[in-house]
Amino acid sequence: MHRFDRRNEVFEVREMSNEKVLVVDLAQRLCDCGHFEVERLLCRHIIACCTNQRLDWQLYVHDVYRMTEGPTLVANPALRRTSKGRPKLTQYLNEMDSRDMCGPRICRLCGRQGHSQSRYPQCAGLSGAGDDGGS
Repeated sequence: MHRFDRRNEVFEVREMSNEKVLVVDLAQRLCDCGHFEVERLLCRHIIACCTNQRLDWQLYVHDVYRMTEGPTLVANPALRRTSKGRPKLTQYLNEMDSRDMCGPRICRLCGRQGHSQSRYPQCAGLSGAGDDGGS
């Protein structure tokens, strides 16, 4: 804060990086940087004024950005359905993750397509015949 007139809510803020002096008028909701008027967003100069003068910055937030408007929905955790089985994949896949790029599955035991070694139709009979567990 450079200078201020608390009664009229007019402040001069000096930026430390470039020594630029900006005028902030909280009563008129104006700031020399332009963010406050154009975008209706609080700029760092307004927050600095409110912090320095111990004013509530939430009073200067435009109604468009307030969270008090509209209905408030509260989720009931008892009504949440839990999905059975393995958790769903949460990452986004790209073309390298597609199985179509790898081609069809080929079994290492019989060399046929459509199943893998772990899903071999006769794997129950092979596991007891001295196989080391499929590896």
